[in-house]
Amino acid sequence: MTTDHPKRSVLGVLVDITDYADATSRIMAAARDRRPYAVTALAVHGVMTGVEDKAHNARLNSFDLVTPDGQPVRWALNLLHGANLTDRVYGPTLTLKVVEQAAAEGLPIYLYGSTQPTLDRLVPALENMFPALKIAGVEPSKFRSNQPGEAEEIAERIKASGARIVLVGLGCPRQEVFTYAMRPLLDMPLLAVGAAFDYHAGLLKNPPAWMQKYALEWLWRLGLEPKRLWKRYVLLNPAYLARLAAQRSGLWKATPPAPATEPVTTFAV
Repeated sequence: MTTDHPKRSVLGVLVDITDYADATSRIMAAARDRRPYAVTALAVHGVMTGVEDKAHNARLNSFDLVTPDGQPVRWALNLLHGANLTDRVYGPTLTLKVVEQAAAEGLPIYLYGSTQPTLDRLVPALENMFPALKIAGVEPSKFRSNQPGEAEEIAERIKASGARIVLVGLGCPRQEVFTYAMRPLLDMPLLAVGAAFDYHAGLLKNPPAWMQKYALEWLWRLGLEPKRLWKRYVLLNPAYLARLAAQRSGLWKATPPAPATEPVTTFAV
């Protein structure tokens, strides 16, 4: 990888030209150094949340690391910017690589989000995969907005646990807003990892490798959860391709908004 970790505009959302080794290395360096570090892995849906909400786009553009989670996002980096990426950086896979390294280095992790039953399945699954792993704490989502002072209370719980990395599984875009809001309060990486909790808890099954390679994962997930996901894929996928064509042709500049700096006062916990 290049040493300057370039970010490039995909429909105005800044995405890093990165691979698994580089992304894992950067996250672990922040964990060792006790640095705030906001990470997310964006597929088409994640990019389109930025396209449709400029304030959210600015928040995404403030993240320290945004990986190309979906093949269409990787293709966009290659097509628009000559990135020459040979693989995406898929959130659930990146999660395992970070957790594996955290276990090897004895750095405890904290699991935030999803439901208690999912966490009850996820914890033993991770411990089975990585026997040396230290899980400092787990905290399910409250499925509501934060209350006054709650962000500071959550941050104190995480810091008191001894955690050095936080995995956030609240779903897109809630998890990105949570990560943005909590970054100033925590001296450690926060990774918005989407469906990784459900996958590694055994509640969702990954599609065959060939479907992942040819960007057909959306079709697999649509078949699994049609009522929840049909709007995401049936409406957003064509909109993404149309915007990508407009950016490629120069009809649309897709100028990225400046990274956000102002705090958010209301967000999902």
